[in-house]
Amino acid sequence: MLLAGVDASGAGGTDHLLAAVAARLQEEGLRLLGALRVNIPDTGTQFCETTLGLLPHGPNIRITQDLGSDSGACRMDAGAIEDVVGIASARFREDSCDIVLLNKFGLSEAEGRGFRTLIAEALARDTPVLIGVSKTHRAAFDQFAGGTAKLLPPLEYVVVEWCRWSIAQGRNTAAPG
Repeated sequence: MLLAGVDASGAGGTDHLLAAVAARLQEEGLRLLGALRVNIPDTGTQFCETTLGLLPHGPNIRITQDLGSDSGACRMDAGAIEDVVGIASARFREDSCDIVLLNKFGLSEAEGRGFRTLIAEALARDTPVLIGVSKTHRAAFDQFAGGTAKLLPPLEYVVVEWCRWSIAQGRNTAAPG
């Protein structure tokens, strides 16, 4: 299976790694689709603001909402997440790409929503998928992948090499069309 996950330790480690990998692949002329976290400078707000940038060239969509400092509710904006998933999925169906990169296999995916359908569609078309996977959702990711996904070490050169290899494999096994 052309599916791999990566988990870099430290706050934002996986986001930085995936962004660096995406930049290298784009410099090589490879066509990317998906969504990666965009690091937003501190705006002085008291909540964690998360924005996803759609590959290859935007737009950026904020997927968190400010519920106030006293709120204990989930700050994720389910509607915004579904917007990102919808745009990325439509682009995948309309445009060809070499690889799909996604910021993470998170709670939505663990619960059967989010990017799961896009991941499955990409794999069905022999398009590799690279996704961030935290320890929190690793078991759900492994279950989704049926034990066939590769967990990569958080080293840029290793991840880039896996991407190149998997793109070549996907091209070799893709049905002529």
